[in-house]
Amino acid sequence: MGLLMTKLWQYFSNSEYKVIVVGLDNAGKTTILYHLLMDEVVHTSPTIGSNVEEITWRNIKFIMWDIGGQDSLRQSWATYYSNTNFVFMVIDSSDRERLSVAKDELYKMLNHEDLRKSSLLIYANKQDVKDCLTTTQISQTLNLKSIKDHAYHIQPCCALSGEGLHQGLEWVTSQIRGGR
Repeated sequence: MGLLMTKLWQYFSNSEYKVIVVGLDNAGKTTILYHLLMDEVVHTSPTIGSNVEEITWRNIKFIMWDIGGQDSLRQSWATYYSNTNFVFMVIDSSDRERLSVAKDELYKMLNHEDLRKSSLLIYANKQDVKDCLTTTQISQTLNLKSIKDHAYHIQPCCALSGEGLHQGLEWVTSQIRGGR
């Protein structure tokens, strides 16, 4: 009975989870953050440092840290890792040349001690761009099948239209409610 009450409390309570939103510069991290927050597109400029917003989805509170993705800022990403529940990695599906850089950054993150219990949502952004990579191509290039220690999901999306963004949050919600 106690377990049932605990599960019900978790289901209906306003739990709080820390999310870091990372990816290379110009991948669409800030656009995704503000689309999730306001359900509209806002004009953004390159993030120097970070943005933080509180987003509530299905009675679950997310504290989302959008971290700048320029090369000079990536080395400071680790300062945000402590107590992170979810990593949202945003991939620019139209940027074939830098996908290997994104892969290197992804595996550096996943190997960090502070992220060992974090789940990973990969937003394959810019699916509206002609000749962009599919989620299958991105998954293969990133070698996602080799990830054994983290729950992960790759979600096609378009930050400008919002398509696919809520489906990503649904996966996160299922991870929370499933007791990941």
